[in-house]
Amino acid sequence: MANTNTGNGETLKWYQKLKIKYKLIIRRQDTYEERVSLQLSRMNVIIYAGAFAILMIVLTSLLIAYTPLKEYIPGQTEMETRRRLYELQKKTDSLERAFEQKSMFIENIRTVLRGGTHPDNPEVVRQDSVDYQQIELKRSQADSALREKIEKQKGEYSLTGYQSEPVPTGSSMLFNNFFTPLSGIVTNRFKPSDGHYGIDIVADSDEAIKAVLEGSVILSNWTSETGHVIALQHHGNYISVYKHNSVLLKEQGEHVRAGEAISIVGESGELSTGPHLHFELWYKGRPVNPENYILF
Repeated sequence: MANTNTGNGETLKWYQKLKIKYKLIIRRQDTYEERVSLQLSRMNVIIYAGAFAILMIVLTSLLIAYTPLKEYIPGQTEMETRRRLYELQKKTDSLERAFEQKSMFIENIRTVLRGGTHPDNPEVVRQDSVDYQQIELKRSQADSALREKIEKQKGEYSLTGYQSEPVPTGSSMLFNNFFTPLSGIVTNRFKPSDGHYGIDIVADSDEAIKAVLEGSVILSNWTSETGHVIALQHHGNYISVYKHNSVLLKEQGEHVRAGEAISIVGESGELSTGPHLHFELWYKGRPVNPENYILF
């Protein structure tokens, strides 16, 4: 960097020249009247110019960020449009799913009120259309001998032990049409005189509970006494109830098939003393003994 001669025989370096004061005077042209007089140095000019540039950058950024001007920035409009389209798509999907669930729920309720089966299952044959009186069953000698041998046995394999109550007259269901909801040990049996309108089955806490028949979920809720409860409406005026579940896998209005998992064994509710299933079976509004219908 070249040095500058001050005229006094001294030379100034470049950083010293930044501090040299200059006087800026603004006069009126016709009268030469002094209007503005400023003392400046090169350092002051650099500082003021830098501050002004920073202020303009900040103001411009704020103006673009918080005003509609940002839409004119290349790429910004496309990203914002995509974000809005994505949010609208999510809302549309949610509304569509909610509409389908409501429609299914209404259709299931109509089907239950008509006493029919689920309309979306064309493979299901209405059992009340079958005339069981015209069916002739012939037993072989080996079958008769086997039945006589089992009838003589006592204990849990006795056939008479599961037929203490006859199947309700006029029922369209057969004994072997019911699916076992849970494999376990029956600890408390059907005692309507004591207010116990079902049976208690003890099993592991992670076991799945299955629907005994095809039907529609008419209740999937929580109560303080019985915890998580789910109830199914079946064809033939049957209702099955499952209490003290830890988790409910189906919601009200859903259609389920026989043997499909609907909940998990638990001990929810104030009346529960351990992991088990309290299972009830109702026919035409009256509780019946589930052991007369299902082999546990």
